[in-house]
Formats: sequence, structure tokens, C-alpha cells
Amino acid sequence: MTSTTLELAKQLISLHSVTPQDAGCQALMGERLAACGFNLEPMPFGEVTNLWARRGTDGPLLVFAGHTDVVPTGPIEHWRSHPFEPVVRDGVLYGRGAADMKGSLAAMITAVEAFVASQPDHQGSIGFLITSDEEGTATDGTVRVVETLQSRDERIDWCIVGEPSSSHELGDVIKNGRRGSLNGLATIRGCQGHVAYPQLADNPIHRMAPVLAELCAMQWDSGDSHFPPTSLQVTELRAGAGAENIIPGEVQLRFNLRYSPMQSEMGIRERICSLLDQHGLDYDIQWRLSGEPFITHPGALVNAVSDSILETTGRETELSTAGGTSDGRFIAPTGAEVVELGPVNASIHQIDEHVLASALDELSLIYQGILTRLLG
Repeated sequence: MTSTTLELAKQLISLHSVTPQDAGCQALMGERLAACGFNLEPMPFGEVTNLWARRGTDGPLLVFAGHTDVVPTGPIEHWRSHPFEPVVRDGVLYGRGAADMKGSLAAMITAVEAFVASQPDHQGSIGFLITSDEEGTATDGTVRVVETLQSRDERIDWCIVGEPSSSHELGDVIKNGRRGSLNGLATIRGCQGHVAYPQLADNPIHRMAPVLAELCAMQWDSGDSHFPPTSLQVTELRAGAGAENIIPGEVQLRFNLRYSPMQSEMGIRERICSLLDQHGLDYDIQWRLSGEPFITHPGALVNAVSDSILETTGRETELSTAGGTSDGRFIAPTGAEVVELGPVNASIHQIDEHVLASALDELSLIYQGILTRLLG
């Protein structure tokens, strides 16, 4: 299994699947899955390549979810080796997607191959939900596949998302939930004019400044045992009319909130709009919800994952909901238990992205142990 997982990871990394391109990754995975008795169902939407594969027809259904797309490389000349020519140096595999998340995909495949070979008549069903639209807009990927599955009453019981969840060593952290993510773009209008005649203009930047201070100081909640406090971060502030002697007519403020289940989308929107109204601003806001918060409490899936990590690595795992979002946000609302488990995330999206080669073999064994505990 050792060379098999590493070699498959290298094959996947060598394919230039910059989002939303798949570049043949799913075809490569599909060949391996078909040989294990999986029924393959491509689900393309727009320019996005998706694959739904299933072995078995009965429940419960355990799904491995992941993405074949990767982020752009950045300046290739800054890499020690070409990002799409994977190499192992001093026991470390380098290449774009090594940690996020082609290493996990390879480990999922080899784990299932080993499990099916040892237990061809396993209980329930195994599924793979793979997309090329996770690092991009995430509009034609997992969310569309989930909608299709729901429309035909195909229910996921347990889902393992292969995102790089670990902090320092493989399996030291798993994600059993995620905060919600709400984006806002506020346009505050004033009246354009000459800087020498401010009495004839209305500077929207000046009007917005005290509101911005209150917005950034706003306390939402203190978090709880599962979630950190809700956080608002300003990500962009834009104004100007193209010359230094013009008071602009409007200012745009872009912001994001990562929020716990203590908050709701509508509650957040109403509180922010109320603040703007109190200051008498002429404004409008465009909202975009990236995902609602979710939590998977200790139970069958969390216990199987934790026990398999302990057996394979000897490590106790920590449950966490910190960090960004994942495609688990589209799967959890269906009622599925969702956990994210993958390699160390220290180098993801960076130059010289890498993963410890031996960790891929351990990860494959952990996935296999989860399969055995839940479907063996």
C-alpha cells in the first residue's frame, strides 16, 4: 500500500487541474473505483466536472468527499521544483495539491481498494462525491451533486471530507463542524464635489468612518465549547473619483462574518442594517451566504474516526470547528454526519506545498480503519 498511495498522489498532482479544471483526475480515480465494483455517474454542470460513484445499494451510506481542483501556483520560478512535477525530497512530497487535497484523494482510493479486497461483502454502501469546483466559486460542484442526490432520495449517512485538517501531525485535529460565512458589500452614497468646496458636497467616507469603527468594535457572542466567537472582518474599502481634488460620490465596504450557530443570517443582516439606519446613511447592501454553520456531535462517525486515528498513529485527536469553510457545508444540511480529516495544513495554497510522504500511507490506513468500524 505504501508505494501505491504515494504513486497515485503523484499521478494526480501531475495533472494541471487549476480550478475549475479537473484535467483527467476524476477519470483516473474512476478507473480505480470501477475496478472495485463502483458504479460511476459523471455529473457535469457548466464547466465543472463532478463524479458520483457508489458501491452497494443498501444503507447506511458512507461517502468520501473531495475536490480535484487546486489553486493557481503563483510564480513558478519561486518553487524549488515545478508544482505539477511532483518530487519527494527527504521523505516529503512536493507539488500543488499535495496537501490540498490530492494526497487525501489518493489515500481514499487505496483505503477503499484494500477494504473491498478484504471485505467484498461489506455492509451498506460506499460513495465518492468528487468535484472540480471547491477552490473556485463552488456553485456547480458539490452543492449541485447534493441537490441531485436529494431529488432522488439518495441519503448520505456519514461523510468524510478529505480537507487538510491536521495542525502539526496527522490526525491531531479533525473538523467536526464549521462556522457560517456571510459576505456583504455595502455601498454608501454621498454627493461628489470639489475638495475646495466641501460645503457643496457630501463626503461618504466621512459619513461612513464612525459607522466602520462601531462595526469593527461590535461584539456578537463569546463562542462556546464548539465554536470560537463570531468575527467580522473588513476585506476591502474602495472610494475615489480618479483625481486627488474630488470628493467621491460613494464608498464601498466589503466584509465577511464567520459566525457560530448562536447567530443567524437574518439576525446578522438586520443588526448591520440597523446600525447604518441609525447613522442616517444612504446605502444598499448586497449579501452572499457562503454556508450556514454546522456541527457533528460525537457519535458513530466521530468515534470511528477518533478510534482509527488512535489505533493507527497512537494520537488522541482534537475536535475543532475553526478555520475556513469546506464543501461539508453543503452535505451537513441533508442530515449527514460530516467530519473533515486530512494531512497537515501548514503549506496549503503556498509556494512549495508539501506533505510528509509517510503520512499518506498512515492516512490510507486511518480511512480503512473507519470503513472497517462503520461497514465491516
